[in-house]
Amino acid sequence: MKILAFAGSTSSTSINKELVKLALKDFQDDEINLIDLNDFDMPVFSVDREKKGFPDQAYHFLKVIEDCDVIVCSLAEHNRSYSAAFKNIFDWASRINVKVFQNKPMLLMSTSPGGYGGGNVMNTAKTFFPNFGADIKNTFSLPKFYENFDLESGIINPEMLAELKDKIENFKYQIKN
Repeated sequence: MKILAFAGSTSSTSINKELVKLALKDFQDDEINLIDLNDFDMPVFSVDREKKGFPDQAYHFLKVIEDCDVIVCSLAEHNRSYSAAFKNIFDWASRINVKVFQNKPMLLMSTSPGGYGGGNVMNTAKTFFPNFGADIKNTFSLPKFYENFDLESGIINPEMLAELKDKIENFKYQIKN
């Protein structure tokens, strides 16, 4: 199985990327393409810029989605919404193909330093991503990242770790059946 994985952040210290990397440990037998949104840097979307053509990076983003079987992502929450970097990539790509996620099964995650665990961006994505071709099979949100996650050990809260493991197993079951 080919897995496309990414964090919806361009931060070099992204906590969402750490969550993605942890989840990917349960897919060791699969082919993993962990992308960095910094590799898809584009001008800020506008209809005026669109008239001049689409950036190659937008096509490339759609191609990496096309080439995968499933998507594992964790969205960063900035001011209760997507990060500007992710939203810009999403905006450009959706103008080329409104079904950005191309009906691929998705494990959707989020985390944040606060107690809501990126719940606002998670709720927005759960509502809108299916309209853009995401087949969201399961979701996971990790609150209070710095209290519940250790960079060497992963999730240190046993209940939250068990919840993530259960959701990953359920996701795997759904995509294989």
